[in-house]
Amino acid sequence: MHDLGTAELTAIAEAFHGAGSIHSIEPLGHGNVNATYRVRSASGTSVLQRLNRAVFQRPDLVLHNLEVLTAHVERKRATLPQRRWELPRLLRTQAEGLTGYRCPKGETWRMLTYVEEARSVDVIESPSQARELGIGLGLFHQLVSDLPAAALADTLEGFHITPGYLQAYRRALVQTRLQPSADTERCMRFIRDREPICDVLERARQRGELVERPIHGDPKINNLMLDRRSGQAVALIDLDTVKPGLVHYDIGDCLRSGCNPLGEETLERDAVHFDLNLAAEILTGYFSVAGSSLSPAEVRLIPDAVRLISFELGLRFFSDHLNGDTYFRISRPEQNLHRAMVQFQLTASIEQQMGALRQLVGDLACTTAGVRS
Repeated sequence: MHDLGTAELTAIAEAFHGAGSIHSIEPLGHGNVNATYRVRSASGTSVLQRLNRAVFQRPDLVLHNLEVLTAHVERKRATLPQRRWELPRLLRTQAEGLTGYRCPKGETWRMLTYVEEARSVDVIESPSQARELGIGLGLFHQLVSDLPAAALADTLEGFHITPGYLQAYRRALVQTRLQPSADTERCMRFIRDREPICDVLERARQRGELVERPIHGDPKINNLMLDRRSGQAVALIDLDTVKPGLVHYDIGDCLRSGCNPLGEETLERDAVHFDLNLAAEILTGYFSVAGSSLSPAEVRLIPDAVRLISFELGLRFFSDHLNGDTYFRISRPEQNLHRAMVQFQLTASIEQQMGALRQLVGDLACTTAGVRS
């Protein structure tokens, strides 16, 4: 991936805002895949993002999905309860009116509207925040519930298909040039012991218990924007992974991320644990908005999804470590190995509480969601 200087970034931003209109450009967030910048211009604040071609081989399809999604949500805005809710919208280039811009170095860039007076957090700070995380994901699922999955392109084939990640891991294990260590051996044992759970959601899909719907794909805690004054969920951002999939990928990722009080970048990996109290708040929020759309079978598989998505992310981090860190961006040596061990520790904590988690999901689905039969 090319590193661009201020002059090059300014030229790209001017393609969307016009020559001489850019006041400042600064890095925004710390995503693991795309490079993101906050742009201040004569017309206000916006977000400039470079799509990682190593991940998204068809950036045009990513842009297509975002256009379809935002148009659909805009049409349904009037159906929302009286609360603020928005999705980032694509801006178009000044010269050609396109949603994407290909810079001289061959990278694809896009410009998005900025969610004003809102913030994100890396770890949940209060029970009310946890509930808002669930409400935010529920609102998203509610708004796209009648958007045909076929209207969206599959921009990441195999995304969240855990058996595929297991096969990729096995290839990485054979091809890696890294020397074994105590940590890598520990990860390998952890993966080997959990290979039988990798197809739990895919088998349920094959049985007809789960169906594809539009999903966000990456609804972790720092992709939810909270109003600075009210604290309410007001937006889900990072919409690159919007595509057809199972809602369990979203619910599992939301709980995996939100119920780890130490966060996925913590250096205290042995202290990582899954917080059932936070899970109760997130699920209460989610079920209150979108729970009635879930079947009993879909509810029953939520705990399995939480465990699986945590394990899956650890598997992906570890495979990337073996491959030389080609997918997830790193800022220090062995960061992806450490990320993998954090997720595996979280998975183990989920497993230790699986009975309680199943009880919690079942109780909340009955009392909060009115789950359909």
